Amino acid sequence: MDASIREISAKVKDESGLLADLLREVGKVIVGQQYLVERLLMALLADGHILIEGVPGLAKTMSVKTLARSINTPFQRIQFTPDLLPADIVGTLVYNPKDGQFTIKKGPIFSSIILADEINRAPSKVQSALLEAMQERQVTIGENTFPLPKPFLVLATQNPIEQEGTYPLPEAQVDRFMMKLVITYPTKKEEREILERMSIGREISITPVLQPHKILHLRDVMDQIYVDDKLKEYILDIVFATRDPAQYKLQDLKPLIAYGASPRASIMLIRAAKAHAFLRGRGYVTPDDIKQIGLDVLRHRVLVTYEAEAEDLTSDDLVKKIFDQVEVP
Repeated sequence: MDASIREISAKVKDESGLLADLLREVGKVIVGQQYLVERLLMALLADGHILIEGVPGLAKTMSVKTLARSINTPFQRIQFTPDLLPADIVGTLVYNPKDGQFTIKKGPIFSSIILADEINRAPSKVQSALLEAMQERQVTIGENTFPLPKPFLVLATQNPIEQEGTYPLPEAQVDRFMMKLVITYPTKKEEREILERMSIGREISITPVLQPHKILHLRDVMDQIYVDDKLKEYILDIVFATRDPAQYKLQDLKPLIAYGASPRASIMLIRAAKAHAFLRGRGYVTPDDIKQIGLDVLRHRVLVTYEAEAEDLTSDDLVKKIFDQVEVP
């Protein structure tokens, strides 16, 4: 192994202890859900946003709140409802009749961790209020533009089964989420543990274990993780296979995919793979890192046709076929 890779691997191992402490703290409240908690940490490391989909009662909101309590950063929960306005999120100009001046009132978006609860409850114009904040990490109110704090993380939840009174998310916004997670029910053993912990009627205390400046430092370390050129080509092959399946001997997928993944998907894949390697204590990315997070990064970026829906095929099914077919370096 190259000396520089050994050096970054040693650095990653030294720093990973902080993440282990964070996992332990979150584990005081959240039972199981390792998949969800790990990917929340990956989003924190990779400076990406997450969309969490699952039926009610699976601790989606609680997981985000617990993570926020474990990190010493400002946290805001925004409950999305049909009567919400864009100004309720980003802020607005308030007229003062005494001096005839407008003053700026900042909205709840000016926080480090934002929980956008049931994001699909609000109309698209409200959901779009998050676009500038999620991509540029800034908000414009009137003629003034304000930078958002660092770190800045949007964790949104949505309910997949109750469609009445919900609105589909604009594609431009969906693409800004690094990952879309689909949460399932806990096992019987895990649910027994949930019963034991949550039936006592007492809130479990959480101690903040990570400071904002340390998160930014961990990101700097993650950025140094080595990615071989062959793996970069592998990522590009995966993304391009969603756009032109026939080029990768996947002719049967061409009529099933309406739109493939955007160039942002390539960026998010490589960053998420680095974060996955960091959590595993490695200073280099392997093909397995890409495979482990590939579905989460691509499932909301591959749009299926009516023909795919008629065959009861989802974007998950198509992305899995692409990973099975594209040659691993």
